[in-house]
Amino acid sequence: MTMNRRDFMRLSSLAGSGLMLKLNGIPLHTMEGNGLLHTIAKSSLNDRILVLIQLHGGNDGLNMVVPIDQYGDYYNHRPNIAIPSSGQRKYITLDSTLPDNKQVGLHPDMVGSKAMYDEGNMAIIQNVSYENMNGSHFRSRDVWYMGGDYDEYFSSGWMGRYLEHSYPNYPENYPNSIHPDPLAIEIGTGVSLAFHRSEGIPAGLSIQNPNAFYDLINSVGVDPPLNVPDSHAGKEIEYMLQIEKQSNNYAGRLKDVFNAGSNSATVYPDLYPFIAPGEALHNPLAPQLKIVSRLISGGIGTKIFMCRIGGFDTHANQVLNNNPSMGSHAALMYHISSAVKAFYDDLKNLGVADRVLTMTFSEFGRRVASNASYGTDHGNAAPMLIYGTCLNPGVYGENPNLQNLQNGNIPMQHDYRQVFSSVVKDWFQAPEAAIQEVKFENFIDNRVDYIQCKSLSTAELFKENLWLKCYPNPTAQSTTLSYYLHQAGMVQLEIKDVTGRKLATLLSKEQGAGQYALDFDLSRYQNGTYIFSLVYNYSTLLTQKVVLNK
Repeated sequence: MTMNRRDFMRLSSLAGSGLMLKLNGIPLHTMEGNGLLHTIAKSSLNDRILVLIQLHGGNDGLNMVVPIDQYGDYYNHRPNIAIPSSGQRKYITLDSTLPDNKQVGLHPDMVGSKAMYDEGNMAIIQNVSYENMNGSHFRSRDVWYMGGDYDEYFSSGWMGRYLEHSYPNYPENYPNSIHPDPLAIEIGTGVSLAFHRSEGIPAGLSIQNPNAFYDLINSVGVDPPLNVPDSHAGKEIEYMLQIEKQSNNYAGRLKDVFNAGSNSATVYPDLYPFIAPGEALHNPLAPQLKIVSRLISGGIGTKIFMCRIGGFDTHANQVLNNNPSMGSHAALMYHISSAVKAFYDDLKNLGVADRVLTMTFSEFGRRVASNASYGTDHGNAAPMLIYGTCLNPGVYGENPNLQNLQNGNIPMQHDYRQVFSSVVKDWFQAPEAAIQEVKFENFIDNRVDYIQCKSLSTAELFKENLWLKCYPNPTAQSTTLSYYLHQAGMVQLEIKDVTGRKLATLLSKEQGAGQYALDFDLSRYQNGTYIFSLVYNYSTLLTQKVVLNK
């Protein structure tokens, strides 16, 4: 059968910007072998999932994470948009036990994030950027996506390079019985550079729900042309046909997984409860995360999801002119915080929260000084928020010095690759060869150490030879620490609060090989989350969180 114009146009719609679909009206893109997402998924020995939330437009990090120790300078730089330090709509003090240079206040509408921090499930990484940051939205996003320096121009992304290293023959023989699912799903419009390989074009299709996606994919199938020209156009046609063939399998699988999954009784937020422009009132992130949760509950093997929320390019009317704690940016802070909180509540109810790590990122922050239009212009460094149950919670880095700016901007303290390399190395446990292919090898040694659930290095005991468990958990009074040593060694047991502050040493002595149990009374402590740690021979660290609820 020859391909007529209508069939070709319908098939070409698959190739616009990534295999796109919509679940319950939310557009998604299925990365057909375009990134680190795929490689991690197929090579990883764990079942961990990464959810990226892109804050599209450049987020004002100073109004999201307020430097309390420098509030006077903060207010003087932006008096018309500064979050109040007193009153009902003042910033939320994150943690009064932190040092002064880490004392921060969350935006008053980030109640959900504060609750997650108190549970030990959130971390803040301060002042993230790259050297010689480019103020262009498009170029700066490309730098974050490609995993390079400001003056490098890669046609591939850091995720794509990981994929090419581990699966050079993809997409042949995919999907298959072992890997039936798309290994990365991007919710939004367009496939990011981060997922591109050195060669290959993405494909896209937009529909309304999994069943419609399945029906539409199966309606566009045609017999391939007998001869494809040996040209650039011919290669594009050949690739589109290949994607079309694979899409049939992915469509059926996505339909089945989505229908097999379900959300818990958790209510995902919709409307911002205070004053903001009409277009900012509805939460665009919550339905995306709700779909991700349902897909996970249905058994999908996808390793990385990327969500996107826009509206952060706040040159004007960032706040209400009579109340800087409300307005469009305030609504965005509420949408992120409340949606992520509901997402993790849902995941916990489904029993899969420990498998999911979530992080926010934006192409740049905003300038320290506000403008006369109640807004902020393009800046440099900004904080990233990390959410999950396997974190070392806290504030990483110090508050920016607002008396020592770079051309009115916050200087970089952490390179963005120091943050992403921890995902690759510690969360997904990638091998050294893959890290080098991604070009993150120069950032591994000084990566930000926010992942708690890491496997032990080869210089330490094997993971199965050393373990720590606490029961009952949650507890109303006491818990029993049970642990096993394969070899004799020096053992230290400690209890810490969620900020990492040591509260007590339970044990510090040499012990022989074998299983041990130690009862510990928590009744003198307040309700909350506590972290028990086991240090073996001064190097191996195992931790267990225990919730005290009297």
